[in-house]
Amino acid sequence: MPQSGHVSRRDLLRGAGSVTAAAAAVRLQGAPAIHTVRAASIQVPYGIVGTGSRGQYLLNHLSKMDVGRCLAVCDIYEPNLKKGAAAAGSNPTAYKDYRELLARQDLDAVLVVTPLYMHFPIVRDALLAGKHVFCEKSLVFKPEEVHALRALARERPKQVIQVGLQRRYSQFYQTAKQMIDKGMLGKVTHVAAQWNRNPGWRMNPDPKLRRQLSWRLFREYSGGLTAELGSHQIDVADYIFGSSPEYVVGVGGLDYIKDGRDVFDNIQLIFRYPQGQKMTYQSISTNKHLSLFTGARTEFGELIMGTDGSIEITVGTDNEPAIGLWYYEPGPKTEKAPDTKERAALATATLTTTAGGQKGYPILLARDQISGRESFLDREMKFARRWLYSKGIMAPQEDANPVDTQLASFFECTRTGKRPAADLEIGLGDSTMVILANLAMDEGRGVYFSEIEKMGRTPSAKKA
Repeated sequence: MPQSGHVSRRDLLRGAGSVTAAAAAVRLQGAPAIHTVRAASIQVPYGIVGTGSRGQYLLNHLSKMDVGRCLAVCDIYEPNLKKGAAAAGSNPTAYKDYRELLARQDLDAVLVVTPLYMHFPIVRDALLAGKHVFCEKSLVFKPEEVHALRALARERPKQVIQVGLQRRYSQFYQTAKQMIDKGMLGKVTHVAAQWNRNPGWRMNPDPKLRRQLSWRLFREYSGGLTAELGSHQIDVADYIFGSSPEYVVGVGGLDYIKDGRDVFDNIQLIFRYPQGQKMTYQSISTNKHLSLFTGARTEFGELIMGTDGSIEITVGTDNEPAIGLWYYEPGPKTEKAPDTKERAALATATLTTTAGGQKGYPILLARDQISGRESFLDREMKFARRWLYSKGIMAPQEDANPVDTQLASFFECTRTGKRPAADLEIGLGDSTMVILANLAMDEGRGVYFSEIEKMGRTPSAKKA
């Protein structure tokens, strides 16, 4: 986030008590959520198919949560199967055939964390076995799978299907969406996003395991950069605009990495939305620079631009906090003082402008909003935190990693029947964008999203 401006002695004296109060507030309110242990009888019994790096990552998170109990793990690659069983920490039964796992009657839910080409058959079979399903993005791989899964899900409305698009579970992205819906950015017209890496994916050196372990690099198994990285951020544009795109055009190339892969090593995409909004997307494998957050992060992030302001935003990782910065357009504005000039200094989102440009003000999460219903202590803590945010001394933090939040939400939905924030239609829409964006690059033409209705259907199955 931006470096703080000059802090005067008066500021320091005035803020000394605030620092103490805010530090206490962070300890009490802002630390990552600590999950209490629940009785095993109300933990959802689940199995996981796919215990590679992502599957192990999810299991490591779930092992520290109280939402479910892993009874079974499955992977065709023995080393990953053993690592997955260890990560679960619950002595699960290990399988190499996912159908044996699905045949278990004591599993209510299944997590699908396999290479993309296997998502649809496993999700389909899991639904037919009566399980609730969490599937990592992209939900499906081919056009015919979009139509087939939608039809199957309609026949099983009581089964939960959730997709791993965790930005929809981030407090930062939810707050940005609320700001946009309230008109605080004016008319939002553009979203620009990137996910650059250096180095990008590398081919496994073992010729016997090359295709199996480097599956992302082969079109037979993968949607390439669009599916594995872009799907997250393309979904952000859908979430922000509140609609799906109409049209996509793009250019991709296999230009710099000559190791036997057949997916692109760099892509550039432009999506057009119904009200003329545009989303531009870039993913390259030769440079990881990110021109957001004054260089505080690399690789990935999004810029949301409106007529009255902009937001720079990125999700957190296990080692880096989420960031959300708000910029006024065309210049600084101030809020009315809620009480006195002193209160205004603590509560207002005032920006300092210089010849070099604006400084972004951290977007405020719900816990920092002044409702007027707080106790005196809570209100003072909010004022203190907001003052520290304005000086760049402290930054807002989410209560929990969005990965944890999305997993907790999935298991809660399996218990209550509630609709997930990243549900079937959001997952299918995201998969459709991936499929058609890759088609646009492959065929060198603009592709309309209505084309999906005619793709992958038998003549009798097409819409009239």
